[in-house]
Amino acid sequence: PEDSRAFNSFNLGEMFDQVTGFLTGMQFLTMFVGISTLLAGIFAIGNILLITVKERTKEIGIRRALGAKPWEIRTQIILESIVLSLFAGILGIIFGGGVLFIINMIMNSMGDDAFLLNSSVNFSVILMALFLLVFLGTLIGLIPANRAIRIRPIEALRDE
Repeated sequence: PEDSRAFNSFNLGEMFDQVTGFLTGMQFLTMFVGISTLLAGIFAIGNILLITVKERTKEIGIRRALGAKPWEIRTQIILESIVLSLFAGILGIIFGGGVLFIINMIMNSMGDDAFLLNSSVNFSVILMALFLLVFLGTLIGLIPANRAIRIRPIEALRDE
C-alpha cells in the first residue's frame, strides 16, 4: 500500500457475479413473499366463506326445504369464492401497478442518480398469479360449499 509504483487491480467479473447473485436472491425473496401473500389471501377467503355459510345456515336450510339441490348450493358457494378471489386479485393488480407507478415517478425525479429504472412486472407473471389465486380460491371454496350442503333443512330451520 505504501509503494507508489505498485499496480492495483480488481476483477470486474467477480463484482458482476456478486451483483447478479444479490439480484437472484432478491427475486427468490420476492417470489416467496408473493406466494406467501397469495396463500394468506386464499386462507382469508376460505375463512370468510366459512363464516358466511355459518351465518346463512337458515337461508340455506330454507332453500333446501324449498327444493334446492345440493349441487345448486355448492355452485353458489363456489361462485362466491371465484368472485371474491377475482375481485381480490384485480384489486391487488391495481394496487401493485400503483406502487410501481409511484416508484417509477420517484426514480425518474432522481435523474441520473436513480438506482432503479423502469421497475415493472411481466404481464405473464401477473396473469399467472391471478389464475393461481382464482384456482386456489375455487379449491378452498369447496370446504365451505361441502359444509353448506351438509346442512339439514329441518335443523337449519329449528336453529335460531
